[in-house]
Amino acid sequence: MNYAIIQLGGKQLLVQMGKFYDVNRLDIIPGQTLLINKILLLRRGNFVHFGQPSLGQAKIRAKVLKHFKGNKLTVFKMQPKKNRKSKCGHRQAFTRLLIQNIEY
Repeated sequence: MNYAIIQLGGKQLLVQMGKFYDVNRLDIIPGQTLLINKILLLRRGNFVHFGQPSLGQAKIRAKVLKHFKGNKLTVFKMQPKKNRKSKCGHRQAFTRLLIQNIEY
């Protein structure tokens, strides 16, 4: 099982080749290829390569499929006896990536 742990958008993500992943929105046009250089760990077969802090020669190619918004969250706050209420909603923007190739 080949996989890699990457850092993208301030978060760490375990990725495998040929799978889809949703990350925080990136400013890249859908259809373009993204080259990820921040690889913290890479496993190929029985060999595990650790970065200190990242592997310099390893690269991951990912294709940007689409941008979309997540489910709506409703936040409601209330202070009893003070007649104070607030209600707001939030929808996180995501980008869907397809991991095409893990190069080392």
